[in-house]
Amino acid sequence: MTDAHIAFDDVSCVVDDVPILRSVTARLSARRTAVIGANGSGKSTFARMMNGLRQPTSGSVRVLGLDPAAEGMRVRSRVGFVFTNPEAQILLPTPAEDLALSLGSVPRAMRATRVEQILEQYGLAGRGDQPVSELSGGQRQLLALAAVLCTDPQLVVADEPTTLLDLRNARRIADLLLGLAVPTVIVTHDLDLAARCDEAVLFDDGRLVAIGAPPGVIEMYRRLSA
Repeated sequence: MTDAHIAFDDVSCVVDDVPILRSVTARLSARRTAVIGANGSGKSTFARMMNGLRQPTSGSVRVLGLDPAAEGMRVRSRVGFVFTNPEAQILLPTPAEDLALSLGSVPRAMRATRVEQILEQYGLAGRGDQPVSELSGGQRQLLALAAVLCTDPQLVVADEPTTLLDLRNARRIADLLLGLAVPTVIVTHDLDLAARCDEAVLFDDGRLVAIGAPPGVIEMYRRLSA
């Protein structure tokens, strides 16, 4: 994809008089982009602006040619957002019910079969009627990711999706995200995951300080963190 699917132009964000983003300008066109930086550097705010969860104080954001601030519903119908904590997006008591909700556009007669296919695909076969509260953290994140991806988004944004997971489940989620055919933006502290992306973006104190091939951007992050 040669054209930028995400464009930030001189974007700033101030919350309670505290600058969160400072004059950020960026064009993202890679299929897999990692966003890295220390806690509080602004990377999650950067990600949340991509589907209108956070509005800029000044500047403009375009995602898939749309303005999330003015066209939030249209953007969210095209952009799948995966939260750090799956509890933030799992809405119904069982995996089957939650997936069926995401499959609202699928004819009712076909929905149950499609739910079973998705559960199988994401390693949740036989757990469709199990209470979500009984699933492990990794299983909940797999369910949350499945619920996002079954809507066929044109772009996926994941905000630290592996932070709360053990190594095995973190690797599984990472592999699923990196294998997507649509552009994917991953906010992460996992530098091994960042290194597997096509492009990396580095934030420091609300400023975008580097964007480019992951090895160089990761090395700059290490120097800033030293």
